[in-house]
Amino acid sequence: MTNYSAPQPAAGTGEDPGKTLGIVGLVLAIVAPLIGLIVSIIARNKSKQAGFQNGLAKAGIIVSIILMVLYVVLIAVSFAIGFAAMDAGVTTY
Repeated sequence: MTNYSAPQPAAGTGEDPGKTLGIVGLVLAIVAPLIGLIVSIIARNKSKQAGFQNGLAKAGIIVSIILMVLYVVLIAVSFAIGFAAMDAGVTTY
């Protein structure tokens, strides 16, 4: 008689090789978004190749993109206000 049992997970699957890099990428995403984006993408690719899902790297990618867009908008608004002030003849000194 054959004994059928549920499949067992593979022993010693190891740890996600991009986990630490994902954490670093998320922190850098807040401090330096462009560098954080690059590091987070590398971490996500390492994890993906090893068969893992890296939520921290994904969060780092999202945070980096959002902050870079906000910085671009902030710079554009600053320039617009500066040029409007120059057109109005306002002196800043």
